[in-house]
Amino acid sequence: MSQINKIGVIGAGNMGSGIAQKIAQEGINVVLVDITDEFVERGLGIIKQLLGEGVERKIFTSAQVEQVLSRITGTTDFKAVADADLVIEAVFEDKQVKSDLFKKLDQLCDRKTILATNTSSFFVHEFALQTSRPDRFIGLHYFYHPAKNRLLEVIPHEGTSTETLEKSLLAANLHGKTSIIVKDAPGFAVNRFFVPFLNEAARMLEEKIANIPTIEEAAKQAFKIGMGPFELMNVTGIPIAVHASTTLGNELGPFYATADILSAQKDKNKNWDLAGEVDNSKIGAAVNRFYGVCLGVAAALVDEGVASIEDTDRGAKIGLRWMFGPFEIINKIGIDKTFAAVEAITQKYADFKMPQILTRQKELGKPFDFRFVDLEIKNHIATITLNRPEAMNALNEAVVAQLDERFSEAEKNPAVKAIVLRGAGKAFVAGADIRYFVQKIKSDQIQDIIAFTRKGHELFLKIENSEKSTIAILDGLSMGGGSELALACQAIIATPAGSMGFPETGIGIYPGLGGMLRTARMTGPELAKYYVFTGATISAQDAQDLGIATELVSPAEVDVTIKKLASQAMPNKYRRRDIPDKLKPLAMVCDEKNLARLLSGQPPQGVSEELAARTAKLIGFKAPLALKASNEIIDRQANKSIEEAMEIELGRLNEIFSTADALEGLSSLGRKRPEFKGE
Repeated sequence: MSQINKIGVIGAGNMGSGIAQKIAQEGINVVLVDITDEFVERGLGIIKQLLGEGVERKIFTSAQVEQVLSRITGTTDFKAVADADLVIEAVFEDKQVKSDLFKKLDQLCDRKTILATNTSSFFVHEFALQTSRPDRFIGLHYFYHPAKNRLLEVIPHEGTSTETLEKSLLAANLHGKTSIIVKDAPGFAVNRFFVPFLNEAARMLEEKIANIPTIEEAAKQAFKIGMGPFELMNVTGIPIAVHASTTLGNELGPFYATADILSAQKDKNKNWDLAGEVDNSKIGAAVNRFYGVCLGVAAALVDEGVASIEDTDRGAKIGLRWMFGPFEIINKIGIDKTFAAVEAITQKYADFKMPQILTRQKELGKPFDFRFVDLEIKNHIATITLNRPEAMNALNEAVVAQLDERFSEAEKNPAVKAIVLRGAGKAFVAGADIRYFVQKIKSDQIQDIIAFTRKGHELFLKIENSEKSTIAILDGLSMGGGSELALACQAIIATPAGSMGFPETGIGIYPGLGGMLRTARMTGPELAKYYVFTGATISAQDAQDLGIATELVSPAEVDVTIKKLASQAMPNKYRRRDIPDKLKPLAMVCDEKNLARLLSGQPPQGVSEELAARTAKLIGFKAPLALKASNEIIDRQANKSIEEAMEIELGRLNEIFSTADALEGLSSLGRKRPEFKGE
């Protein structure tokens, strides 16, 4: 597959400029085109303003902003995108304007160029048919603000070629988007239930079910969101809500049609008045109404094959920032309550029918099962994707079980020569699901944690010892169990965005899935202790210099590198290697002479004052019992087989998870710095 070197964006408004900004931020050259110099300059100004705000918030440095801006070319000359690999239309929602634009682009652009529409309202295939390249035409629906919101709906129409879809998914990945594949249908996936969410809020107001503040509060409670539907419409624009609901109504029927009160509010050219008191007695009815509409529509779109239950949930959580997706909500409130709420909607609106998927699930009487691990086999290479990007692919019982199933399936396939493990979204795997540990500790079920960890060890051994080549793609953040999964593979392909780390001693426990033993075998016990004690990040470059990463390549080179490694013998990852000079001081920090000082709270000797002070400060924030256990485990694992070393780790789990420090550290994560007492 050819690479993505240049992308064009047509339309320099808020969406177009945001798309261009995100593309440039991820290192890809982009041309931003509009019809007047004034529009182009306005778009570039928006980008500079947002990047400037990023500098103020310490997200970017001034040098990084200059690099981003250097990748953006603003122009009124449409010929500037003629040689682009991909051109994305982001003009306003007018069918004729978009159609005319695609006719023009079709004439101007190279035959290789993929044309994409960012429409949120119209069918993708209608615009594809305006061109002579429907096979190289696709929908790429971005969410506001596209420089910040990670979701991207990728919408192939019936004529889109497989190569175009694959290249579009590559482009999405290269500029940091979490993509979900959606059928070319009205509203696609997310807007299909989000627009009725807004519209039904207006209908409830119209029917005097409750006032605006009460409906707002009901929505916040139902979906665990920060802004209710009326405030959202005020922020994004009431005309947009009217346009979207009108389009859905025209395509799908009266249930989706715009509420009269919503149209009237648009005609007033005024925002909704959010003032007033919440009537708690009416919240329950409003919540049930929201559930009936949103969960019913989500089930209907899955029934129609628009998206999977998993991608529908991802769309809600990533694109709309709901805490739980529609199907997770169904599982939380129960299928019986869901069915009753949706049934009430079918009785209220004659054209809305009960989705078959809900009827079937009610008959089964159990929650929906979610698939978090995907397997694709192509050209003798099996790619296993941990597809839980909304949780940074964190490991829990379901994920590990599915990973084991997919791996066994790939390993048993005689056509497969190599098995590749990768994570969806911006992370490889961000460790284990901490909520699982907290729940088990509080319910006095630490033995479940030990059993879960043992299963993880057994799976990682299968990956390490497989007769097939096993390759981890470290192209994003990995921590704890994620780094341990990568280390279990026979080879690691890293990109500059990849990193590893072991933060466990900072939350009261130790790395329990082989991270200590495998790191010690690759780098020596001193460096292993440094990374485990401090939680310091191992950058992709350092990982390569240490021999942990087999290859360090650009994102565009990953697929080629996979093929190269799959065609040759795997390297001996436990071969003897020298520590690079730049990292020797880190090893010295944790040598035999300094260990006692560090564990007693004193700075190490024989290294720079800056490194000594930094290391002592980092270790001062860690759990003393976890540090002591990690030190003893790494020492005991020396000269043992992997299997024997694994048992040493497992043998201390009950002890460490029973400590007050473990519960304090795990419970504090993401909220406050834990206060460890050494007990």
